[in-house]
Amino acid sequence: MLRINRDNLRNSHETPWLILDLVMLGILFLNLAWLIFDALYATDFIYSQIDAFFPALINAYDPIHHNFLLVDLVFIGIFLTEFCFRWIVAIVRKEHLRWYFFPFLHWYDLVGLIPLGATRLFRFLRIFSILHRLHKYQIIDLNRTAIFRFFAFYYDVFVEELSDRIVVKVLSDAQKDIAAGSPLVDEITEQVLAPRRPVITQWMAGVINHLGQSISNDEHGEVIREHVRKSVGKAVRGNSQVSTLNYLPIIGKTIENTLEESVTDIVTMSLVNLLSDIDAERIDHFISVGMHDYTPTADALDKEVLQVVNECLELMKGHIAQQRWKSELAKKESTMPVTEPSEETTIEKNL
Repeated sequence: MLRINRDNLRNSHETPWLILDLVMLGILFLNLAWLIFDALYATDFIYSQIDAFFPALINAYDPIHHNFLLVDLVFIGIFLTEFCFRWIVAIVRKEHLRWYFFPFLHWYDLVGLIPLGATRLFRFLRIFSILHRLHKYQIIDLNRTAIFRFFAFYYDVFVEELSDRIVVKVLSDAQKDIAAGSPLVDEITEQVLAPRRPVITQWMAGVINHLGQSISNDEHGEVIREHVRKSVGKAVRGNSQVSTLNYLPIIGKTIENTLEESVTDIVTMSLVNLLSDIDAERIDHFISVGMHDYTPTADALDKEVLQVVNECLELMKGHIAQQRWKSELAKKESTMPVTEPSEETTIEKNL
């Protein structure tokens, strides 16, 4: 049930506007009822019935019916006066960025002032405008009304079904382009990565320099240095010329160990200097010259990338195609008592 929050009404200072809205609603319903009666009065059936049972009403109302436009102009004058008054108040309050925004935002009020049969229906929109304004100031809560929840639920269903189909169609078209041999990898390389190559090379240089500094650090680089030491030791011991040093008495093993440690230090420092001295210009030059003849389209890498993209799109389609509103409806039904079926189910059965 629609309830008025009196505290929010007092705090929002909208009481005069609420009174004005109620007065205008009364005038609006009177005008619409009069319009309906006059339209029915113009039919032969209603006219004959009134003439048969209330002939005095025919004599009294017939002049009004023939001049009904003048009567409607009185209501139009009231609505136009109220519209101009609200416009002036909106300008004083600076409710909009520009003073002339008000008539564009309330276009339905202006259209409803046109004395034509079709345009008079726009006067009904004033009801929704009033309800929206009261809901905005939290004077009433439309979310608690059954009719609002009903339309909100099926509006979400409509939007979800429509948007899901559009997104799935777009993804399906993208998959068709990929399957037809779309040069996606080349376009990514040329249009996405190439303009950002300076940033990428600078980042790569920073990572490589940081790696070199980490290797030279006694604590962080111990793993790399130990690996280099083992690799050099294995290579030294496997060398046929160095292995002959073992035949030297006493000093042969010492020379081999000294040579192994020296080569390990040299390789480690060379690796540190190589990583620490490299910069973005050298990386860019290497990419431009050293990678010039490399064509990724010559191997299966581009196919794998396109396959990954295609599988990702397929997973997205499956996720988007899920009708989440059904699970939400089932969840609502499961939380409701058995004797009280859900509101949406009851309405669907009635339909």
